[in-house]
Amino acid sequence: MTGIEKNVRNTDERVRNTDADADAGTDAGTGTGTGTEGGIGPSSADEGLDARLVVDRGRFRLDVSLIAAPGDVVALLGPNGAGKTTALRALAGLVPLTGGHLRLDGAELDRTPPESRPVGVVFQDYLLFPHLTALDNVAFGPRCHGAGKAQARARAAEWLRRMDLAEHADAKPRRLSGGQAQRVALARALATHPRLLLLDEPLAALDARTRLDVRAQLRRHLADFEAVAVLVTHDPLDAMVLADRLVVIEDGHVVQEGTPAHIARHPRTDYIAHLVGLNLYKGQSEGHTVRLDGGPEITTTEDLTGPVFVTFPPAAVTLYRDRPTGASARNLWPCEVAGLETHGDQIRVALTGAFTLTADLTTVAAAELGLHTGASVWAAVKATQTHAYPA
Repeated sequence: MTGIEKNVRNTDERVRNTDADADAGTDAGTGTGTGTEGGIGPSSADEGLDARLVVDRGRFRLDVSLIAAPGDVVALLGPNGAGKTTALRALAGLVPLTGGHLRLDGAELDRTPPESRPVGVVFQDYLLFPHLTALDNVAFGPRCHGAGKAQARARAAEWLRRMDLAEHADAKPRRLSGGQAQRVALARALATHPRLLLLDEPLAALDARTRLDVRAQLRRHLADFEAVAVLVTHDPLDAMVLADRLVVIEDGHVVQEGTPAHIARHPRTDYIAHLVGLNLYKGQSEGHTVRLDGGPEITTTEDLTGPVFVTFPPAAVTLYRDRPTGASARNLWPCEVAGLETHGDQIRVALTGAFTLTADLTTVAAAELGLHTGASVWAAVKATQTHAYPA
């Protein structure tokens, strides 16, 4: 099991009880097709972010709606080319809207130039001024907003103290580690007291060890931020840990949004299912039986009627070289091994047949089965290990 999948499952366990009511309301009301979980939005029309970002760039069209209350941390998650960064740059005013609207705390920002917006930005490569010290990099923001030199430097010193960087105030960027540079960039953005904080892949430039530490620090600072924060990432672990809500974008449109735990348990596209480590299928349910679109049947514990999604983790799949006799699993399908790869401390097996699925086995189990590409196997999944929900 990867760190991402462990984090998803741990998050799911922590909030499953409190998320149950939202699940019922969400699954019953997803006629829009975006899988939006209920209960989002600011407490009044004059607080937080209310945006519909429409950007036409040649053949690509971005059309994304975002609503967030003060204190919310929203992560835009999606594959490369989905439109995440375009959305972030549109919020910052670096890309003009061709339609829609952008309101922050009730103020229209559509035509407000970037430098006049109450917005702080942390870019992926941080964009620190190489000739300025950490202190003067942070002071640059307040200076641009009209603060005097002494006032700006005093504010910068306070933010460096909050970031545990006071002893590096006189250091220039080349003398800072990746994690320190990231915190200086964050301090510079926060020193202007923005009402909207934008973070573009804030941890992408860090090595794995530094990323772990900085992620925890960033989560702490975002928890203390009283306005709206929007971050862009392609890393589901960053999104799950840092954000209160996820907005998944594919091909310029929102395909699903909700809490990390809800999305981890109720993926609605193959991209999301792959991120959280689940096999995902869509079909028609009659009671406990789901007939897949163009595929076999899956028996589930849920009693549903109509179009549904069905998921189960690769670890729920048991493989046999010969058809098992007396097996307790309600679901049994003949398959062929399409490929094998190392996945954490296990072997992930790609299977084809009546439909495609993946299975996770220990190295010992894979060896004992003598698996290889082209091998014929039987795949079994217990009904209790499946999860079905309305499509």
